[in-house]
Amino acid sequence: MRPPDREDPGSDEMSAAAAALARARAAAREKGLRPGLRPRRRDRDVPDDRRADAARSSGRDPTLLGDQIDRFVAERGWRADVAVGSVIGRWPQIVGPEIAAHCTPTDFVDGVLTVRADSTAWATQLRLLESTLLRRLAEEVGEGTVAELRVGGPGAPTWSRGRHRVQDGRGPRDTYG
Repeated sequence: MRPPDREDPGSDEMSAAAAALARARAAAREKGLRPGLRPRRRDRDVPDDRRADAARSSGRDPTLLGDQIDRFVAERGWRADVAVGSVIGRWPQIVGPEIAAHCTPTDFVDGVLTVRADSTAWATQLRLLESTLLRRLAEEVGEGTVAELRVGGPGAPTWSRGRHRVQDGRGPRDTYG
């Protein structure tokens, strides 16, 4: 029942399918695709633990707020100031409640932390404890952030204002003992 002049009717269908496949592959190559090869994995298809940090470094992936604040502080060079600010805020926990009850940090400029004591006796005691306090501060904020500790006693009242003031006077003299 086959015509004798044709070899096999299935061969025409096979050659038509092969030709269609060849045309599809040629069209894919023109588009820049890679027909017949395994597709490349895109970055978003790769699990996080094996992904390169390309997306993170470009700023596209979300990050934790604390990490963003740390980067913000570091970019502006505020690390030492923020560390010392935290020391001033946590002064009682760092030096202990008894010492904190009698002295307060007042200023931090160029690595010098100034502390004001409420009496001369406490100022002397803090000067004796200076090396211990500097070591404790280095543990809290990092080595070299606080290079020097200046301890001051209580401030005396000023005598330069008021009704009964002497112009170019020699001061209060024996007022404080």
